[in-house]
Amino acid sequence: MEIRDAHFPGRAPLDAYGNGGFRFANMSHRGSILCVPSGIYGWTPVSFADLTLDAFAKVLEEPGDIEVLLVGTGTDLRPLPQELKQAFREAGIISDAMSTGAAVRTFNVMLSEERAVAAALLAVE
Repeated sequence: MEIRDAHFPGRAPLDAYGNGGFRFANMSHRGSILCVPSGIYGWTPVSFADLTLDAFAKVLEEPGDIEVLLVGTGTDLRPLPQELKQAFREAGIISDAMSTGAAVRTFNVMLSEERAVAAALLAVE
């Protein structure tokens, strides 16, 4: 699992999603992203099958700063595997899976409320 350097250090709302990527902080990224308190990172997973515990290592490194993790599962809502939910629960993180679009909208609202939120978002076309 490779986590790239942050595209943006810190937190920023997501301006747009689709066409295989995201726009935020006057930048764009093609592919999936991981939004955690330390920054917005390019994220390797491209499909729901890629959502393994290793894919969430960066999230589990920052559990004290994350209360809620939103997982954008693509165009459709897919429940997270029990192994992932358990790992997040043990780290004190509430996880909520939803479509990527719903996760982007919810992330922006929670961020505007200054909540301790993170998002792992699969890119959608």
